[in-house]
Amino acid sequence: MPRRTHEARKKLLADVVRLAEGVIFGTLSESYRTCGRPSCHCHGRGPKHGPHLHVSYRGAKGKTTGYYVPKAAEQGIRDGVDNWNELQATLRELAELNRERVFAQARKARSR
Repeated sequence: MPRRTHEARKKLLADVVRLAEGVIFGTLSESYRTCGRPSCHCHGRGPKHGPHLHVSYRGAKGKTTGYYVPKAAEQGIRDGVDNWNELQATLRELAELNRERVFAQARKARSR
């Protein structure tokens, strides 16, 4: 395997380990809601309450589920979901390098 490819794989593997430390699986969404007080501004033309952060994901049985994220945890959850997205991209790059490596090994074995 060419040294450049080997170094790229090593870097990607290190990135996978780094990103996996704080990964949180899911998709973020924000919602705005009305409250239970009929006289509150949110029931008229005033702004709704929010944004409220939610994470949705596909559960073990394939059903979409999710949870509310408390304000104090928002940044940590956002960072974790960002890590999830970056981890997926990194794994795609690693898979491409692995495919190229396997094909190169097959070509080399065939030419012997």
